[in-house]
Amino acid sequence: MSAPPHADPGWGVFETMLVAAGRVVELDAHLARLSDSVAVLYDRALPAEARALARERATGIEHGKLRLTFAPSANGAEARVGLRTDVEEIEREAVLPGPERAVGLHSVTVVGGLGEHKWADRRLLDREATSAPPGALPLLLDADGSVLEASRGSVFAVFGQRLVTPPTDGRILPSIARHQAIEEAAAAGIEVRERRLTMTELRTAEVFLTGSVRGVEPVDAIDGSPLPPSGELSAQVAAGLRARWLRPAAEPVAAGAGERRGDPLGR
Repeated sequence: MSAPPHADPGWGVFETMLVAAGRVVELDAHLARLSDSVAVLYDRALPAEARALARERATGIEHGKLRLTFAPSANGAEARVGLRTDVEEIEREAVLPGPERAVGLHSVTVVGGLGEHKWADRRLLDREATSAPPGALPLLLDADGSVLEASRGSVFAVFGQRLVTPPTDGRILPSIARHQAIEEAAAAGIEVRERRLTMTELRTAEVFLTGSVRGVEPVDAIDGSPLPPSGELSAQVAAGLRARWLRPAAEPVAAGAGERRGDPLGR
């Protein structure tokens, strides 16, 4: 097992998912990614009840976020595993928010980043959020100044008619929303480049985040310096995610939790 210095692997790993009209959005993709992390980090299979548990907890929730946590624990000579679900209702306006709900970012350096697993131990991010200006989210940079990700989303910058986002090189989460935003951009004819992104570039660009609950989230400032307002490219990506996530759709027939479905969004 490998874990970055800031995370205690004993706390486990988790997924946060959007709930819309009682349905968990992109449930298969989230279970696949969680299953991968559990296998790689703990050499175990995700418990089979994970899918049913998530679906059950989403029932009756019109707009919400669901957190599914896998946490290993030791009890003497016997190893046990546990699944926990936490559900919170959210405002409809928090999903694919407009420019009036844009967020500010506060840059912090985290050497090596958070890594490619979603650790349940979020103490580092909690500390950084506490020290940030009110309402600002931590923006993680590596020691070389590379922009990595925000505390609740992948980072995209707009340069002309092109989107740029940091690569999934092991330092950031291979976000499902990030992957789907890239797909929606491609479908709209928008070029996307995955490459190193610097703070100098970011301070002059339109910036938005992508996450599995809020979708596309506008950013209006970094370290107190204002950024250009949201434009057409981010609006096109947001429209694509809105159609993909919020249209009425029945989920496919369930496969056993932990069984790969060939879904590339899981990684």
